[in-house]
Amino acid sequence: MTDVGIVGAGTIGLTIAWRCAQRGMSVEVHDASPGSGASTVAAGMLAPVSEAHFGEEPLLALSLESRSRWPDFAAELGVDLGYRESGTLLVGLDAGDRAELDRQHAFHHRLGLSAERLTPTAARRLEPLLSPRISGAVHTPGDHQVDPRRLYAALLDAAVAAGARLVPRHVEDPATVDAERVVIAAGTHSGPLLGAAVRPVQGQILRLRGPAELGLVIRATVAGQSVYVLPRADGEVVVGATSAERGFDLTPRAGDTYELLRDAIAVLPELAEYELREYTVGLRPGTLDNAPLLGPTSDPRVIAATGHYRNGILLAPVTGELIAELLATGRTPEALIPFDPRRFPSERHSQRR
Repeated sequence: MTDVGIVGAGTIGLTIAWRCAQRGMSVEVHDASPGSGASTVAAGMLAPVSEAHFGEEPLLALSLESRSRWPDFAAELGVDLGYRESGTLLVGLDAGDRAELDRQHAFHHRLGLSAERLTPTAARRLEPLLSPRISGAVHTPGDHQVDPRRLYAALLDAAVAAGARLVPRHVEDPATVDAERVVIAAGTHSGPLLGAAVRPVQGQILRLRGPAELGLVIRATVAGQSVYVLPRADGEVVVGATSAERGFDLTPRAGDTYELLRDAIAVLPELAEYELREYTVGLRPGTLDNAPLLGPTSDPRVIAATGHYRNGILLAPVTGELIAELLATGRTPEALIPFDPRRFPSERHSQRR
C-alpha cells in the first residue's frame, strides 16, 4: 500500500504528486489518459488581479499567494516554461465597456491591488497594435503568464523523477485505490468521486500564429462580451475563451470561433492577418461558488483538490504545497479553511463507504 494515491494526472494532480514525493511519501497517480483534460487546453494566464470578482475575496487571497510562489516554482522545475512577467492590459471598446472598466478599477483600488487606469493613448503606447477605437484601459503589471503545455511536461518529468509512479487506470471509487490517503484531483470528473457538485464548464480556445509583436496580455470587453489575447514569445497568440454550460460536450462550435475572432480583431485589428493554427475545446471544473474544493472530506481517507475552474494553472503552486503539508502533518493549513469541500450542504452530509 502506498502513502498517497492521487486520482487525476493533470496539472494539479502532478504538482501534488511532485511535492508529496519530495517529502519522502510513496505516491501513485491514477489516470487512464494523462494530459487529456483542461491542463493542456488552458491559456496559462496567472492573473489574480484581472480575474478578481466581487464576493470572491478569499479566492483572491489564495490566488495572490500562489502568484507570489510562481517565480520560485518555475525556477525549481528548471526548464523553459514560457513564464513571462509581462503584465496585462484590461481594455474596453465602447462607452459601456469603459463603465465596466471603471467599476473593475474601483474594486481593485478598494482592495489595494496594483492596477493603473490609463487613457486610450497611454494604452496604445504600451501596446501599439491596439485599435484606436478603444475607450479606456487598466494596466495590471502583476498579472503574468506561463505555457501550460510546457508546464505539464515539466511537472510530469519532475513527479516521476521524484519517485511518483503513474498508474494507467480509470478510478470510479476511491475505495479501489490502494493507499493510506487518496487525493481526488480529477477535474470535471471529480464530482461522483467526492459526492460533490463539480460541473463541467465548456471553453473554446483558438491558437494563432504571427509575428512576435504583441507584448502584453490583452483582456478586453467588447459590447459587454469578454475576450482575451495572450501572446507568447515564439509568435503564438492564444485567443479565448468561451464559457458555456453544455455538460461534457467537447464539440467545437463555428459560432464560438466567429465570436472570439470578431471581438479579438475589434481590439487588435492586426490579428486578422494571423494564421489560424488550432482550435481546442476543454472543460473547466466549476463549483457552486467558483472556488476550489481543497482539504478533508467526509471520508477520512479522502482529500479533495479540485474545482479550480479558471484558475488551475495559477493555483497549482499553492495547492501542491498546502495539500502536501496536509498529508504530511495531518493538519489542515489555515489557508485551506475557506475552501473546505464540506461547505455546501450536499457535501457536508455526503459519506462514501
